[in-house]
Amino acid sequence: MTEKELVIDDIITDAMATPSPAKSMGDPGITPLSPTHILKDSEEDEPTRHPYVVVVAIDFGTTSSGYAYAFTKEPECIHTMRRWEGGDPGVSNQKTPTTILLTPDRKFHSFGYAARDFYHDLDPTESKQWLYLEKFKMKLHTTANLSIDTDLNAANGKKVKALDIFAYALAFFKEQALKELSDQAGADFDNADVRWVITVPAIWKMPAKQFMREAAYKAGLVSRDNPDQLIIALEPEAASIYCRKLRLHQMVDLGNKTALNGYSPTENVGGGMTQGDRYVVVDCGGGTVDLTVHQIRMPEGHLKELYKASGGPYGSIGIDYEFEKLLCKIFGQDFIDQFKIKRPAAWVDLMIAFESRKRAAAPDRSNPLNINLPFSFIDYYKKFRGHSVEHALRKSNVDFVKWSSQGMLRMSPDAMNALFKPTIDHIIQHLTELFDRPEVTDIKFLFLVGGFAESPLLQQAVQNMLQGRSRIIIPHDVGLTILKGAVLFGLDPSVIKVRRSPLTYGVGVLNRFIEGKHPPEKMLVKDGTRWCTDVFDTFISADQSVALGETVKRSYTPAKPSQQVIVIHVYCSEKESVSFITDPGVRKCGTLKLDVSGTESPAARREIQTLMQFGDTEIRAMAVDVATSRSVKASIDFLSQ
Repeated sequence: MTEKELVIDDIITDAMATPSPAKSMGDPGITPLSPTHILKDSEEDEPTRHPYVVVVAIDFGTTSSGYAYAFTKEPECIHTMRRWEGGDPGVSNQKTPTTILLTPDRKFHSFGYAARDFYHDLDPTESKQWLYLEKFKMKLHTTANLSIDTDLNAANGKKVKALDIFAYALAFFKEQALKELSDQAGADFDNADVRWVITVPAIWKMPAKQFMREAAYKAGLVSRDNPDQLIIALEPEAASIYCRKLRLHQMVDLGNKTALNGYSPTENVGGGMTQGDRYVVVDCGGGTVDLTVHQIRMPEGHLKELYKASGGPYGSIGIDYEFEKLLCKIFGQDFIDQFKIKRPAAWVDLMIAFESRKRAAAPDRSNPLNINLPFSFIDYYKKFRGHSVEHALRKSNVDFVKWSSQGMLRMSPDAMNALFKPTIDHIIQHLTELFDRPEVTDIKFLFLVGGFAESPLLQQAVQNMLQGRSRIIIPHDVGLTILKGAVLFGLDPSVIKVRRSPLTYGVGVLNRFIEGKHPPEKMLVKDGTRWCTDVFDTFISADQSVALGETVKRSYTPAKPSQQVIVIHVYCSEKESVSFITDPGVRKCGTLKLDVSGTESPAARREIQTLMQFGDTEIRAMAVDVATSRSVKASIDFLSQ
């Protein structure tokens, strides 16, 4: 019997045993057995006093990472982590690069600047054995069928398990944060007193969020028995929570390009956000750009999401790829591929040199930008091609890039701006589409946050697009906005009261076959009754509003009394309305497992009532055996096995 038949069986037994309330509504469906949305009692809105002493948030970024914390007794006071050793010219080092180094026998060695510097100082023959990884977070966004076994490639081309790398990185932050807290307290700080928050892009699908949680379990941040000790926060939501608390002296208004004066500096944004104000947060990071639309609800200042999170892989590393393409155009793809594998540390050096020049790009710049070519690049190129780098530049028909006598690539400002163009065009196109949507009208503020928000080229492009329709606000510590907001979210996760579902979720069920409504090829005759197969029973639709704590209820019955586990496939789609699980664009995205062992009851038919929550940053499931009121172990799994 296939898994799918099992699902149909579960649901059909359920359906035949009880008349469906849907009948009276003139709908021939057989599930659901119960009303779809149940709101929790309002008293559950009261903030619960958590036993945690401190909230620590980890902003695990594509290009840089860091942590911040606040004690629950003084929530107003957010501490960002101590300064790191190392650091780059022209780059503020409150966060550390998301780089990790493993020894040749695959043990964790170092993270951040320390990893980079150590790797850089290794002898080239040695460095080929060590495993160095950077910008690896994007793999979780770009891998279509992400699983626990997904691999990453180190700089030397060797494969490592992504889960190990993420777990090593989280374990590193756990150790750093606990060490700092212990030093402050003058005694060992107990991990049980910490509520952990990890940030992820809002546009990430459920498998990637679950992957982060699995890595946190593996790193020992929290244990599986106590999942609530870890909260997954969405990056633009965190930014939003922080931005609406901004004081005027803490930001720049792009309209008049100065810190907002003329108001008292302790006033909130624009003299205070008022009831019903709508604003957009554009989180421009290293890997992704995330757009969130929020409305503020007074007096408590709760937030309501007005449109599902949108965006895409348009972060600042897109500019690095353009630079790489330019190098391939000048020196040949074959050489660049070889150089990266043979001289991985020198390649990292070259990209660091590019990074600091990238930050000097500006719309009004007239003088060229010089990029240091590592000696081993010049040397290796000569061996590889038999002629000099200078010769290659003269021969290539790239006008904007010249060779300077000091051994540097000299790029005209136009050449640098051209590297930014594809990424910025993507962001602007996305913003334009967002502002054209009917849900996105009367936007009072646009907050530009994330590391890439510091780019004057991006700021100018956003200004040109908006044409004064909204005020563009950039917080002063724009790279730390998400980190600080994630701490605030950990202190009060219920601040965002209404979210929008990014996808349509549901399961496949059998309904009674109706001539003319159902396609004949979907008909299944069972015990003389005609059924329609593959009907999509929608739990929640894409862009549907869903309140925090709101649940979707369904009842399922084991096909056989002896059955121990009910497995139900969950399907999803980007489309708002879906009729059948075989519709184009519908894919199986997860499994709902109900462990019904030990719930045997004398009742002829066991009804397992399942509650699913879609209003939080992660989807959760709970279940109860109706006859005995005992809770049933329910789990919903999105990582492909």
